[in-house]
Amino acid sequence: MKRVMRRADFDATLGYEYPTHLRESIEDLPTTPGVYIFHGATGDLPLYIGKSINIRARVMSHLRTADEARMLKQTEKITSIRTTGEIGALLLEARMIKEQQPLFNQKLRRTRQMCSLSIQGNQPEVVYSNKIDFSNTPDLYGLYASRHAALEALKNIADEQQLCLSVLGLEKLSGDRPCFRAMLKRCAGACHGQETLAAHRARLLESMSQSRVICWPYSGAIGIIERLEDEIQIHVVKNWFYLGSVPTIEQARTLHMTAPGFDSDGYKILCKPIMNGSAQIIEL
Repeated sequence: MKRVMRRADFDATLGYEYPTHLRESIEDLPTTPGVYIFHGATGDLPLYIGKSINIRARVMSHLRTADEARMLKQTEKITSIRTTGEIGALLLEARMIKEQQPLFNQKLRRTRQMCSLSIQGNQPEVVYSNKIDFSNTPDLYGLYASRHAALEALKNIADEQQLCLSVLGLEKLSGDRPCFRAMLKRCAGACHGQETLAAHRARLLESMSQSRVICWPYSGAIGIIERLEDEIQIHVVKNWFYLGSVPTIEQARTLHMTAPGFDSDGYKILCKPIMNGSAQIIEL
C-alpha cells in the first residue's frame, strides 16, 4: 500500500539550509567536555546552551538538524567553555541556563518551586522546598514541579498497588461503606478492614522507596574532582547545590560556602555519582 505523505512530513525540513555563516565559529571548537552557547544578534544574547563530552561533535550535529533551522538562522556565533569532565559540564550547563534564560532551552529555564511527598502517618502530605530544607529532611519521596504533579504521581501509585484513595486522603468515604474502588476490586480494602492500615502503609512506602529523596550525606561542603590530562577542576557542592568550580583545593576551601537552598537540578546530576562512589570526593 502506497504511503500517503502528510503535510507534517514535509514541515521538518521547511526552510532548512546548512548554516554556512557559522563555519568560522566551529573551527576552533574543542573536542573535550564542556558547555557550548549559540548566541543571537542582540548583544551577547544566548539562544541555546547545551553540554557534551565532545563539544565539537555535538555542535556539528546541531548544524545538521533540520528541526533546528529557526534557531540556526538566528544564531550569529557559537562559543564554548571547556570543563574537565561530564559532571562539570552538567553543573555548568544547569547554572547558565537558569541564570541566562536562553530562548530555545525548554528545560531548566526557571528555578521552580519544588514539591515532594512526606509520609509521616497513613496520609502523604505535599510539602514545598521554600518551607522545609529538602537537603536535610528525611522521609521525602519524589521531586515534582507542582502540587498537581505530586498528587497525580500518588494516584498512579494507588492504581498500580490497589491502594485506597480514601486512606491516602485523596477521596472522602461515605459512611462506613467500602470505597467505590474497593467495590470494583481496585482497592485492597484498607477502607473497610480487609487490609490493615499498617499493611497499607507498608505497601505505600515500598512502592515509593525508589523515589526517596536522599538527604545530603556530608556535614558540610565537598569537592568533586575531575581531571583532563594535566588540568584539574574541583566542583564545590553543599546540600546538593553547586557553588562553583576552581583548580585547587585551597581555592575550594575558601569558596563561599552558603548554599541558597535545595537545587533539584544539582540533586539529579549529583545523586548517582556521589552515592554510588564513582565520583572522586574530598570533604572541605
